[in-house]
Amino acid sequence: MDQHTTVAELIECLSACNPDAVVRLAVAPDFPFAHYLGAITEGHDEDGAEAIFLADGGQQYYLPHPVAVALSWVSDPTAPVPTRRRGRRSSPPQ
Repeated sequence: MDQHTTVAELIECLSACNPDAVVRLAVAPDFPFAHYLGAITEGHDEDGAEAIFLADGGQQYYLPHPVAVALSWVSDPTAPVPTRRRGRRSSPPQ
């Protein structure tokens, strides 16, 4: 989703999800936490465009690692770590 996701795009995305699943906000990529969804209200953004605001309803817990990986906020520890090939050491000058 981009920075200008519409309500219709959000509904389309959510329609593929389990309708009985709870909603959480994933915040703070450098220190990822899951938050409850708070109030939802209409208003206008800084450019005057009509906008829907989803409020933070409070912190629940650390964001589950697989979720942070899926969001590309952290690397996947199960992925192979690239190794650096060492060159041959040359003999010290005599």
